Amino acid sequence: MDQIYSPDSLGELAGGGPLYGVIGFPVQHSLSPAMHTAAFARCKLDARYVAVEVPPEQLAATVARMKTLPFTGWNCTLPHKIALAGLMDGIDDTARRLGGVNTVFNDNGRLAGFNTDGEGWVRAVREEFSLDVRDLRVMILGLGGAGRAVAAQAALEQCEKLVLVNRTMAKAQELRAQLAPQFDSEKLLGADTRLKVVPWDETLIARELDQIDLVVNCTSLGLRASDAAVLPARILQPHLCVHDMVYRPARTKLLAAAREAGARGANGLSMLVHQGALSFEIWTGQTAPLTAMRNALRAAANAK
Repeated sequence: MDQIYSPDSLGELAGGGPLYGVIGFPVQHSLSPAMHTAAFARCKLDARYVAVEVPPEQLAATVARMKTLPFTGWNCTLPHKIALAGLMDGIDDTARRLGGVNTVFNDNGRLAGFNTDGEGWVRAVREEFSLDVRDLRVMILGLGGAGRAVAAQAALEQCEKLVLVNRTMAKAQELRAQLAPQFDSEKLLGADTRLKVVPWDETLIARELDQIDLVVNCTSLGLRASDAAVLPARILQPHLCVHDMVYRPARTKLLAAAREAGARGANGLSMLVHQGALSFEIWTGQTAPLTAMRNALRAAANAK
């Protein structure tokens, strides 16, 4: 990655052509600069994409400063998505329902917030497994920012069934209550059957997997070589599709376990591509060059 900017060094970016970027804390792991730099080059756009590491206590001041610089837009990664929503002049319905903002468009000083994570995930599932979320019985492991966004999108898609698995049951029950109204429909299964909360217990999870099509890991387990597989091969089943939001390493221990069980698997790189493509289109009004973005991401992931 090129230079990582801090709130104190943003002044170095004054002047010049349009700026875009990603903010987070930390931000060094982000592959978005490689992806969007390739997209701007492919579309012959005179723009620069930078990474800005912003401590939570400096978020509001940094956003105010970015409005005075030639930032046309930026992405947001952990841990700022929820707090960033409160700093926008307006947010779209998807960001409101998903509970956070990951894409900002600066329209002459008026900040509009969007969330492309959910739709990016839906497109990734379609690309990787040739399946539509609305037709699936989905289990989500982990209900942090990514898990909540995926769960909310699954509900918006009116998936057949949604099982929420989390170590903190209070958080899972709170999310279930928020999503429950979207599962009251004319489908044959009632809301109580279509939307469930399960504690993080292998025996209980294994029992649910008989009636699940897609398992989505939204925890950070798998990022470190010392991490155990999120779920062991012995409880996974051949009929499952396993989507791991972790994309480095490319084959996580969860995906290795899925392969051992005969299940299909995919990592989170395709979701990163599609959510980034949607951000690019919000900013530029142009169709995103998916191939160039995907190739740049793969090269950057392999280089780290």
